[in-house]
Amino acid sequence: MKAHDCRARRWLLAVLLAIGCSVATAEPIDLQLLGAPTHKVVYQLNKADADYINGILFSVGEMLRRYGDDIQIVITLFGPGIHLIAKQPGRPISPEARARAASLAAYGVEFHACGNTLKSLHWTAKDVLDYATVVDVGADDLMRLQEQGYAYISW
Repeated sequence: MKAHDCRARRWLLAVLLAIGCSVATAEPIDLQLLGAPTHKVVYQLNKADADYINGILFSVGEMLRRYGDDIQIVITLFGPGIHLIAKQPGRPISPEARARAASLAAYGVEFHACGNTLKSLHWTAKDVLDYATVVDVGADDLMRLQEQGYAYISW
């Protein structure tokens, strides 16, 4: 499934849930019928070490292979890990890791870039790859996603 298909389906789900939340119903909404993934996971990526990055990307790929469309995956990047999604990384990042990240993004994996880290590097949203979403604070992103039911994976 293409990333834009996943985003469109998630947008539709958000609209349906917003409507459903304002209407009292006797039956709970079955999210699977609406296409909502049963599983949600957020990975913390905060190092630029090649083995570390490859381990996380491999794990994310395995989760996609195992659960397909039944999982929503976010990778929150901050500190030295932000270089994985930089247009011009300031640390050594292998072309293979960059290609794997882009491939995962095409399959609907979300990459959240820490705005605080960007500021500390004197970067803006223009300095990260187009598939990345900038969040204000990476740690806050991790906390909020956990509050929304995402399982937290730290390497």
